[in-house]
Amino acid sequence: MRNRSKGIYIALALLGLAGFGGYSIYTSTAFEREAPIVEVADEIYWNLKEPIRVSLRDNTGIKSYKITIFNGSKEKIIDMQKLEQPKRELNLSIAVPVDMEFPKGRAELLIEVQDKSYWNYFLGNKSLKRSKIYIDTKKPDLYVVNNSYAITKGGSALVIFHCRDENLKDFYIRTNFGIRFRAAPFYKDGYYVALVAWPITQSKFKATIVALDKAGNRAKAHIPFYLKNRRYRTSKIELKDSFLDGKVAELAEDYPETRSMDRIERFKFVNEKLRMMNEQLIHTIAQKVPQERVTQFKIKAFYPLKNGAKVADFGDHRYYYYRGRLVSEAYHMGLDLASTKMADIIASNPGKVVFSDYNGIYGNMPMISHGLGLYTLYAHCSSVFVRKGDSVSRGKRIAKTGRTGLVLGDHLHFGVVVQGVEVRPEEWMDRRWIKLNIEDIIEDAKKLIDSK
Repeated sequence: MRNRSKGIYIALALLGLAGFGGYSIYTSTAFEREAPIVEVADEIYWNLKEPIRVSLRDNTGIKSYKITIFNGSKEKIIDMQKLEQPKRELNLSIAVPVDMEFPKGRAELLIEVQDKSYWNYFLGNKSLKRSKIYIDTKKPDLYVVNNSYAITKGGSALVIFHCRDENLKDFYIRTNFGIRFRAAPFYKDGYYVALVAWPITQSKFKATIVALDKAGNRAKAHIPFYLKNRRYRTSKIELKDSFLDGKVAELAEDYPETRSMDRIERFKFVNEKLRMMNEQLIHTIAQKVPQERVTQFKIKAFYPLKNGAKVADFGDHRYYYYRGRLVSEAYHMGLDLASTKMADIIASNPGKVVFSDYNGIYGNMPMISHGLGLYTLYAHCSSVFVRKGDSVSRGKRIAKTGRTGLVLGDHLHFGVVVQGVEVRPEEWMDRRWIKLNIEDIIEDAKKLIDSK
């Protein structure tokens, strides 16, 4: 009986040791059970020029891998390695075999990976990844159909172009100053239209349409604008204490960081930092280009203020002095118009209100989208009669002039913005300019497209 009990204890001990050993093995990193991770797209568009990038990762380390490509009739191993020192991460570049063709423009990539784990009867964990490859070596079909003859520094222009590719990924208008302009669908499939702008702060202008497909093929088309330079006014403004301690202090009091500033530091904050924040809001709102197909773009000359007289120019480079010392500078990015106090501001063209709120130095400011990335804004209003989301028709009263924001007298600051760039309002107030540079370009382009 005693020997039997002893045997039971020994059996239990052995069972416990076996269980502990099994648990230790089960939880050991050497027996981890996670398969290697293979990072590569399920569908690959390949121009045969740039290598295919593949990333392999594993917790314990990659022991071996094999990469095979199949063109529909022929299979070829293009990379295979057994690593003496397993690695946790491998970044591979797969180039096309020089002796392999792809007659149907299709292929399949097979990636097999094994880690160094002792799991699975010491064979390790395996991963198998299949990816479809679409061979595409052709550039997008891209060319300019028609464009405005000229663009003026600080002004706008129009371009219409053809862009088509069965694997088209993106297209845009690239400029020499880093801004990309976007286009909207135009008239018929494969055609696009865009407004572009030449910022007054840039001495040169160059615009190129760029099209990319999913395989990385790239096409470019230069837009042949005739460039018209234009000199803008500069102004020297002497700051008065009454202005600094009045309007400027009033605008600054909403910002706690200005409380310890002297009047000049406070002015620099308002004229530079606050202005930058307010203009950034405008730029962000105005970057959107509606994607409804454009067949025509009928714009009346803007005339927002009846009997309004110009009191300040667009593009005026203002230098501010205090007691003879230059303390700050800024560009005036709109056209100031004045008539009677709290005069009605009228919408000259239909559109959608995209902003209607207080905007720092611009005061109460409704902003309207007229389509194709063209926006107008109306600053310093005393009262506003439209809200964000409203649709406005031509002739609708949208606000009254005032003196909200960084301003002394009652007037309207009228701004025109093209895809986030402020442009000369005078162009869009000129019926002849609109006809020659916008409407005629569109109508002539439609005739060219119909003739093909």
